[in-house]
Amino acid sequence: MLHYDVIVIGAGPAGLIAAGQAASLGKKVLLLEKMKSPGRKLLLTGKNRCNLTNTAPVQEALGHFNKGGLFLTQLFYRYFTDELRGFFAELGLPTVVQRGGRVFPESEKARDVLEILISWLQNSGVELITGTAVTDLIIQRGKIHQVVTENQTYQASAVILATGGKAYPGTGSTGDGYAFARRFGHKIKPLRPALVPLLTPGDTAQKLQGLSLKNVTISVWVNEKKLNQMFGEMLFTHFGLSGPVILTLSRQIVNYLEEGHQVVIKIDLKPALDQSALDSRLLREIQAQGRKQFSSLLEDLLPKKLIPVCIEQTGIPRDKKISQLSSKERKHLRSWLKDDFQFVISGHKGFDQAIITAGGVDTSEVNPETMESKLIQGLYFAGEILDVDADTGGYNLQAAFSTGWAAGRAAGSIG
Repeated sequence: MLHYDVIVIGAGPAGLIAAGQAASLGKKVLLLEKMKSPGRKLLLTGKNRCNLTNTAPVQEALGHFNKGGLFLTQLFYRYFTDELRGFFAELGLPTVVQRGGRVFPESEKARDVLEILISWLQNSGVELITGTAVTDLIIQRGKIHQVVTENQTYQASAVILATGGKAYPGTGSTGDGYAFARRFGHKIKPLRPALVPLLTPGDTAQKLQGLSLKNVTISVWVNEKKLNQMFGEMLFTHFGLSGPVILTLSRQIVNYLEEGHQVVIKIDLKPALDQSALDSRLLREIQAQGRKQFSSLLEDLLPKKLIPVCIEQTGIPRDKKISQLSSKERKHLRSWLKDDFQFVISGHKGFDQAIITAGGVDTSEVNPETMESKLIQGLYFAGEILDVDADTGGYNLQAAFSTGWAAGRAAGSIG
C-alpha cells in the first residue's frame, strides 16, 4: 500500500494551493483529480480572465459573503489579498487592479494562472494524478486512515477535501465531497445554485436578447416590498436576465423563490435623474423635437432594441407627434423609465449555469484556523465545499485560495 503524508482530493484552486503548501513544508503529497486535467473551473473564472481576488479591506470583503463568511474572519487577516498577490508575484505572475478593486493576472489569461500553479506543484514535489476518482475514505478510531480510488488504496496521515460544490458540473464539481462529509457526521447546509441567471415569463426578455444595459439601477421587490437595489450592468437573454448585477442579486433572490415568495425586478433606466429632473429633460426634448414622431424622442433616451418594448408597454403610438403628447402620457413615460419597466421572476437556472454553490459543509464543525474537521482527526476542508459563498468580484476565489492555504499549512504540519 502506498503511503503519503497528505492527500488532497480535487485539483481546483483550493486543492492546488493546499497541495503546494503542504509540500513546501517537506511533506509527501498526492493530489488526486477525477477529471483528465486539473483546474477546469479555474479556467472559466472571470470570463476566462481569472478574477483572483479584490482589494477591498477585510471587513468590507466579509460583507460580500453570506452569514458563513464570518468563519473566514481570522483567516483573512492571516492570508488575504496582499499575501495572495505576493505569492503569485514570487512565482512570476504579476497582477493588476481593475474596476471595483478586482484583481486579475496582468496577462488577463486564466490559463497563465493554472500553468504557473502546476509548475509550482511540480517544483514542490507534489505528485498529481488525474482521471482518477476517489470511491471511499476509510476512518479508523475517529481518524482519517485511507483513501480508496478505482484502482488503488492509499494510506494518509491527512486528507484535504477540496472537491468543490455542484456548480458547473462539467468541470468535475458534482458534489462528491458532500457525501463523504455527511457520512462522517458533518451537517450539510442546503445546496442551492448561486450567482445564477434568472428566468422570466413572457417574451419581453427574448425580444431584448443580447442587449446589455450599463449604469442602471436594479431593485428587488419581494411580495411588493422593496428589499434591495444595486447599480451596474445587466444582460437580457432568451430565457430572462443575467449580467453582473443580476448574478449578484440572485444569491438572495434564489432564497426568496425557494421559500415561495413573489419576486419582481424593477429597472431604473435613468438612475442619475430623479423624477423631477427627468420630467424637466422630457419637457425640453418635447419642445425641441415637437414636430417629430414619438419614436424619435425615444432614440435619444434608449438603446434601439429597447424602443419597441417601451412603445408596447407605455401604449403611446410610435408615430404620434411629440408635441401632441399629453401630460398623462409624459408622466407614463417618465414612470416607465424610472421604475415601471419590470419583470416577474419565475425561477432560476440550475447548477449547470451557476457560478458557485450556496450551502455546503457547516462551518461550525470546522476549525476556522486550520480547516480541520472537528469530528474526524486529519480530515480537512477547503474551497467551495464549505458553506461560504460571496458576490462576484474575486471574493469567492480568494476564499478558495485562503482556505486551501490554511488547510495545506495545517495538514503539512502534522507529525
